[in-house]
Amino acid sequence: MLFRTACIACVCVMSAPAAPPVTRNAFLIITDGLRWQEVFGGADERMISKDQGVDNPEALRAQFWRETPEERRAALMPFFWSTIATRGQVYGNRNRGSHCQIINPVKVSYPGYTENFCGFPSAYVDGNKKVWNPDVTVFEWLHRKPEYAGRVAAFCGWDLFPYIFNTRRAGFPVDCGFGDTNFGVLSERIETMNRVRRDTPYRWSAAPFDSFIFTPALEWMKLNKPRVMFLGLGETDEWAHEGEYDQYLRAAHRVDGYLKELWETLQTMPEYAGTTSLIITCDHGRGGAEGCPPARIREWRDHNRNVIGADETWIAVIGPDTPPLGERADIGPVSNAQIAATLAALLGEDYAGAEPRAGAALADALPAR
Repeated sequence: MLFRTACIACVCVMSAPAAPPVTRNAFLIITDGLRWQEVFGGADERMISKDQGVDNPEALRAQFWRETPEERRAALMPFFWSTIATRGQVYGNRNRGSHCQIINPVKVSYPGYTENFCGFPSAYVDGNKKVWNPDVTVFEWLHRKPEYAGRVAAFCGWDLFPYIFNTRRAGFPVDCGFGDTNFGVLSERIETMNRVRRDTPYRWSAAPFDSFIFTPALEWMKLNKPRVMFLGLGETDEWAHEGEYDQYLRAAHRVDGYLKELWETLQTMPEYAGTTSLIITCDHGRGGAEGCPPARIREWRDHNRNVIGADETWIAVIGPDTPPLGERADIGPVSNAQIAATLAALLGEDYAGAEPRAGAALADALPAR
C-alpha cells in the first residue's frame, strides 16, 4: 500500500503481520548413522556381497536392487520418497549439488546428537562417554516454557541418551529402551512391551532393537499427546558396525515403515492432524563413499574423525509450514547444527535468538515471512 503526502514524496511499504505458524507440534526423528548414499541412491551394489556380511546376496538383490538410483531408493524407503520427499523437503544429495553435514569434528554419536539438539558443537563432549551434557538442548529450552511444560518427551535406543539430554536437569521424560516405560498415562500395550523388554536378551549391551523403542513410543504418544517429541532409532548404526549390510538395509526399510505408521497415525488424531511437523535426519555419516579405493570400502561400517565421509549427512522436513520443494538441488550447504533452531521456528519460537551459538533455522523449510 502506498501513502503520499502533499509536502514530501515518500513511499512506505506496509506489510501485514506475519501469520503465526500452523505447526503446533514438532517431532524430531533420527536414525543413527544412516548414510546419505542409501537414502538418495538405495542399495549400494558394491556392498551386496558376502564380504560385507550379506548371507544371501541374491535375496537381498531381489528385495532392494533396481536399475536406477530413483528406483532403488524407492524400494528401500518407499514412504520417504512417495510422501516426505513430495510433500516436504529433503537435503543432502551431493550428486545433485545439495550438501549437508555435521560441523563437529569428532563424527561420532554423542557429539552428533548434541549438535542436533543444541545447535552447535559441544566444547565439552569429545566422544561417547557417559558424561552429563552441560549444554541445554532445544527440548529442555522448550520444556521450560509454560506452553510446553509437561508436553515434551523422548524415546530413544541408546543408554547414553539420559546423559545427552541431561535428565538430572532437563525435567522431561527420556526412555532409552532399557527398563520399563513408567511415566505418564500407560496402557496394557505398554505394560506388555515392558515385559518384552525385561524378558528378551539384548544383542547389544548399550542399545535395544528399534521395535523396543517405536512400539511403546507410538502408544505413549496416542495416550499422552506430547507437543514436542524425539524418536531415536539405532539399528542402522548397530548393524553397520557389525558389518552386516543386509541387516543395515532392512533396518533402514523398517525405519521407513515406522515413519509411515507415525505420520498416518498423526493424521487420524485431532490433536495432530494438519498441525504437526516432522524433521528426520541422522547424527553422522559413514565411510565407503563411491570411488573410494577398494581397500577402504569396508569403512562404510565406521565413522570417526579419521573416516572420509563421516561428516556427510541428510535432513528431511515435512509439515504444514514447509513448502513442498521436494528433493533439493544446487543450493547452498546446510548443517545439522540448524536443526534445533528449525524445530523451534516451526513452532514459532526463536531458539537461535536465545542461543547465539546455535545455527540459524533452515529458512527454506519455513513459511515465507
